[in-house]
Amino acid sequence: MGIQLRDFDIERGDHHSADAIEFLKQQGIDFLQNKEKGIYSSDFGWLMERMVVHNRSRLTWVTFHGSYDFGYLMKILTRKDLPMDIGGFMEEVEKKFGKRVYDIKHLIKRCQGLYGGLEKVAYLLQVRRVAGKSHHAGSDSLLTLQTFMRLKAVHFGSFLNNNKDHCSLSLDQFGGVLHGLELEAH
Repeated sequence: MGIQLRDFDIERGDHHSADAIEFLKQQGIDFLQNKEKGIYSSDFGWLMERMVVHNRSRLTWVTFHGSYDFGYLMKILTRKDLPMDIGGFMEEVEKKFGKRVYDIKHLIKRCQGLYGGLEKVAYLLQVRRVAGKSHHAGSDSLLTLQTFMRLKAVHFGSFLNNNKDHCSLSLDQFGGVLHGLELEAH
């Protein structure tokens, strides 16, 4: 199911969307169990910080429409308010995670015939979910990785193979940009 944070408390009044909470409950997320058995966000942040600091140059971060995901990660890692503007936010993301941050939703903008949410893009790339179910972090993470690998191979592969389907662009041109935040970021 992914990381369960115990200090997110909807009863206490932590900011949340009632619709999103209801949707997640329908998907099997048990917020009471998370509160009782989850990890504290400060502990997760401490562990994550060590992993990122020691491996930043070797890591590639892949997301699908992940601006909120990176917002939450930045908030947990820095324990500070997020920058007020997109450029400042993306600068902080780059400092923390490096330039190899790829958002599939941003990547597919240049790929003819690819559109929609994660499930649709995976389907169009002939990637199928092999574990879990939709909207569960571990399962979605695996599908995101497999979709990225397929997208990379099919659309950003060798320019020498004369494949009419590829975008004829370098994947590096799309690093460090999150979908919806691209206008001011580059």
